Amino acid sequence: MSALANHAFAKMNGIGNEIVVVDLRDSLAAVTPDDARAVASPAGVPYDQLMVLQPPRLTGTEAFIRIYNNDGSEAGACGNGMRCVVRRQFEKTGQTAVTYETRAGLLNCWQGPAPDLYTVDMGPPKLGWKDIPLAEEFRDTRYIELQVGPIDAPVLHSPSVVSMGNPHAIFWVDDIEAYDLAKFGPLLENHPIFPERANITLAHIVDRDHIVMRTWERGAGLTRACGSAACATAVAAARLRRTNRIVHMTLPGGELTIEWRERDDHVLMTGPAAFEYEGRFDPALFASVA
Repeated sequence: MSALANHAFAKMNGIGNEIVVVDLRDSLAAVTPDDARAVASPAGVPYDQLMVLQPPRLTGTEAFIRIYNNDGSEAGACGNGMRCVVRRQFEKTGQTAVTYETRAGLLNCWQGPAPDLYTVDMGPPKLGWKDIPLAEEFRDTRYIELQVGPIDAPVLHSPSVVSMGNPHAIFWVDDIEAYDLAKFGPLLENHPIFPERANITLAHIVDRDHIVMRTWERGAGLTRACGSAACATAVAAARLRRTNRIVHMTLPGGELTIEWRERDDHVLMTGPAAFEYEGRFDPALFASVA
């Protein structure tokens, strides 16, 4: 039987990014990709990311967190999901600062500048082509040669690429609503240039302090918010010297503040996290899971 059968969960969201949080720190049981897909089924609790807290592996951390997309694949990082986890932790324990481990490394989190805001240190971005990763060498990842449409009149072209624990490609456009991201997103996510697939973002720089954006999320599809994409977009814009290192991000689901901190290269994401409801997974969801 699945480790999730009849287990408690919290349904939350980070500015519209649909999140399910499950605390398995008292168990050695593992969640499988089939389990994650079963949860995301219409009869389950549809989500963008499933945040599974497992027993800590390192001293000084609260948990090791495995992050599942709704197709059962694993993500290295999820900034919006982390804020949801942090809110639950703070409300239960009264803590105001914690450290978690993910596949992307250690993430320090703390209470933001207001009671309903939470800050996650997403660590430094990865900017080298091998680290993102890309399938071929590009010495300058501020722009790469990639386009959609005719070679002499491309619809989208020359994205910036960054890894924030997940690969991201950011296309700079004048109007983020003028493109069918549901059509282009899956094609670009699975382009051969991205051996681990990629999150695809359309971004418009309003001014040096403000960016608006939409994201097709690897393994999850169209989403109202993607925190790691917001971080990647802020870094990419600053690398092009088109914005400052602290920037206000507008996503379909809400607002984030991203700071690419100069003293240590870390990217700080600050935003809210909303609680929706608690429940228990119906064991019938996992009846067909081996």
